[in-house]
Amino acid sequence: MPTANVIKRSRNLRVIVPQKTPRRFYGHGIPGVAVEKLAGRLIVVEGADGSGRSTQIRWLVEWLEGNGHSTVQVGLKRSSLVSEELDKAQQGNILSRTTLSLFYATDFADQLENIILPALRAGQMVLADRYIYTLMARDMVRGMDEVWLKNLYGMALVPDAVFYLNVAPEELVQRAFAKYSALDYWESGMDLGLARDLFDSFLKYQALMAQEFKRMQRTYDFHILNGHRSVEEINAELRKKTDAVLTGHRIQ
Repeated sequence: MPTANVIKRSRNLRVIVPQKTPRRFYGHGIPGVAVEKLAGRLIVVEGADGSGRSTQIRWLVEWLEGNGHSTVQVGLKRSSLVSEELDKAQQGNILSRTTLSLFYATDFADQLENIILPALRAGQMVLADRYIYTLMARDMVRGMDEVWLKNLYGMALVPDAVFYLNVAPEELVQRAFAKYSALDYWESGMDLGLARDLFDSFLKYQALMAQEFKRMQRTYDFHILNGHRSVEEINAELRKKTDAVLTGHRIQ
């Protein structure tokens, strides 16, 4: 149980975060970072495109800030260092798996060093719209070596909680068509040659991703949530579990 509170202020928002067991990195980490001074909380929401991640994070932010917590958001391809270059490179659909992996790793490392760690030092709540798990799952589906990937992402900080929104591929494809009226080349795994048809490739690729996340859950201790429920039901569960993180209790 926490024995004291750490109180921070940021932009007139009052942040009260119970002290907890010192943080750790998954591997080598980032040199010079005093993990015991990272007083904030890091919450990750994982899931495929169409699983409802962004909506759930937006609702969590409104709830947290409404209760006086200062929040910061991060996600894939949000680094000012390489996000534009990564977008341009993906448009040609010719990136090798290693180049793609290193692009995303650079994007993550930049946000970790310049956004996530400073926010945690200030006692803020950091909400990540996907984290290293999506990146690793994508790479392993594409045949990358798991040991190499674990070393690459040894710089990553272990989050306070990881919530995975589980949605079946058949539902994901319907949501993708409803939102975009099309399927994305990379999110359909077309570079893998799984099928000639974009629709069939999407279903096969997302099934492989789901299998990879299920396997990774045993290692990284995800909290798997049923993503087929209403937005309100899912958010109520996320709030309850996030509140447990804030109060230093075990997530049920």
